[in-house]
Amino acid sequence: MTGLANDLMLDENKKLSEFAEEIKLFGKWNFKLEFNKDDTSLKDQMNWAPRWYPHTSGRWQKKRFKKIQCPIVERLTNCLMMHGRNSGKKIKAVNIVKQALEIIAVMKGEDTNPLQVLLQALENGGPREDSTRVGSAGVVRRQAVDVAPLTRVNQAMALIVAGSRRAAFRNIKSMSECLADEIILCAANNPNSYAIKKKTELERVAKSNR
Repeated sequence: MTGLANDLMLDENKKLSEFAEEIKLFGKWNFKLEFNKDDTSLKDQMNWAPRWYPHTSGRWQKKRFKKIQCPIVERLTNCLMMHGRNSGKKIKAVNIVKQALEIIAVMKGEDTNPLQVLLQALENGGPREDSTRVGSAGVVRRQAVDVAPLTRVNQAMALIVAGSRRAAFRNIKSMSECLADEIILCAANNPNSYAIKKKTELERVAKSNR
């Protein structure tokens, strides 16, 4: 009886797995991504867990560092909801991200996963070295410091969104087109990218303050 029950259970599992579907973002792009092998510090600071839709309604700011657990595409979506007039318009932000990823897929070729391009952009966009103020009142000097991996991810996201917002302002191009352009340029380490420009500038200032 045990063997028969086991066989029935296996058959049932097989039937279920036939209809089970791999989780893809917006039902289009899978989460099988390759991380940078030379710089592994950022891997733990980004949550690339598979999701259908980047809207969890989670409370990620309730505890320090909890935002690491927030899906990274949702964090990018949240970054778009800035400057007062955009506050709270999350569905609009989600649609912008979706269109941007579709544009990346078309520009890079249909066999390219736009999430891989986004991952490369986030790995490239954050400055690795920055300068801080050292000393009390009176003598204050700048000292170069290493940037924490989480801060690198945060700054990369903020710079990518800031650059695309600046490009889209008073321009015939839509926000999603500008975001797609910025992500592609940043992923390629192109100096025309706003994020890469800012990153090199910060690193140059930090180098002079070593």
